[in-house]
Amino acid sequence: MEFRIDRGSGVPPYMQVVRQVREALRLDWLKPGDRLPTVRDMVKSCGVNANTVLKAYRELELSGLVEARQGSGTFIRAALGSAPPEAMEQLRKRLHEWVGEARASGLDNEDIDALVRTVLNDKGEQR
Repeated sequence: MEFRIDRGSGVPPYMQVVRQVREALRLDWLKPGDRLPTVRDMVKSCGVNANTVLKAYRELELSGLVEARQGSGTFIRAALGSAPPEAMEQLRKRLHEWVGEARASGLDNEDIDALVRTVLNDKGEQR
């Protein structure tokens, strides 16, 4: 798994790492027993401070998702998500197509994000 830090997002880098790990768990890209990159590797690949990586890993550990093993690294401890991986992949493909349609209609990432958030926040009502 490759981590990416978007410095212009307004989201702290450590939280971006936490979110990416949680998303990878939900999408079944990371599984219990998988090892996360070392702090040194994360610093090299993402260009973040070691303390940023440590803060992210600590946050994940406090939530019970990873465990640090002295001298061995940080490992995934728990899974997230309740849908079967096949269903998630099918939905991901359909969402990818929808995003393509949205971009073809002139929407940028912020427009798409705003639209998705309004749908997620709808309590069953349609507009």
